Amino acid sequence: MTVEVALAVMAGARVDHLTVCDGDDQRTGSVSLIRLAGLRESAAYTDRIRLRDVLGCGVLAPTH
Repeated sequence: MTVEVALAVMAGARVDHLTVCDGDDQRTGSVSLIRLAGLRESAAYTDRIRLRDVLGCGVLAPTH
């Protein structure tokens, strides 16, 4: 699922978090509306970024 699709799903469901599952329906993480909206505004954003890229350990992963 792309970030754009996730944002549309979240808006339609009126939720501020989305649980992300793998192909076996196992929970792999969650992502917030604030995080996705912030990502959309960043220079690194393209409309092809997938949620797995956001949740992975690449440059789009959160830094704490």
